[in-house]
Amino acid sequence: MNKLVAEEKELRDKLQHHEIDETEEHQRLRAVEVQLDQCWDLLRQRRALRETGGDPTSAQVRPGDQVEGYLS
Repeated sequence: MNKLVAEEKELRDKLQHHEIDETEEHQRLRAVEVQLDQCWDLLRQRRALRETGGDPTSAQVRPGDQVEGYLS
C-alpha cells in the first residue's frame, strides 16, 4: 500500500513538473486508485473475519469494479 501511495504522489509531482501529460497521469492514477481501494477492502475483510472468529487469511482480493461500486 505504501508503494501505491508513493506512486500516486510521484504521478502528481510529475504532472506538476510537466514530466508526463495529463492523459497519462489520469490513466495511471486511476489504476493506482483502484489498486489502493482493493488493498483497503482486503484489509477490512481481514479485520472483519478476525473480529468474528473467522480466518483472516481466507479474505480474497475482490475485482476492482466490485470494490469501486461500494458506497462510502
